[in-house]
Amino acid sequence: MFRALFASLIALGTPALAADPHPVVTYSKQARFADVRDDVKAAIESKGLVIDYESHVNRMLERTGKDVGSARKLYTDAQAFVFCSASLSRKTMEADPANVAMCPYSIVVYATAQAPDRVYVAFRRPWRPDGSTASKAALKEVEALLDSIAREAVGVK
Repeated sequence: MFRALFASLIALGTPALAADPHPVVTYSKQARFADVRDDVKAAIESKGLVIDYESHVNRMLERTGKDVGSARKLYTDAQAFVFCSASLSRKTMEADPANVAMCPYSIVVYATAQAPDRVYVAFRRPWRPDGSTASKAALKEVEALLDSIAREAVGVK
């Protein structure tokens, strides 16, 4: 049975084994939350992109904590920025219409209650194991865009 499973994985090109095991990319730096948040916004806008929505994740958690039976403070602040790139989105969706599920893009910035002076910038990798070569290439471009924004925001080259 193991041999049959192994042979089928080889025949499929083992996309699951080739994928990066970390679906979330995270960078951090010692800084004030507000400064890094503003740097994330500036990095997005420097690419000619418009932020469609700002989600105040920490406010929602604090507002609803008592209702779900938890008052534990997780963050000093946490926000998500939602945006899109018309050209990259079109490219990914022309490669595979199902890639609409990858849009819009999102980058989060947060500082934990335990380490309020360390600010994190993170995003989810836009990856599909079942995509065509063109789809995978287009999604890699989206990942490169998200990575460049996150790196710019924290000052990592």
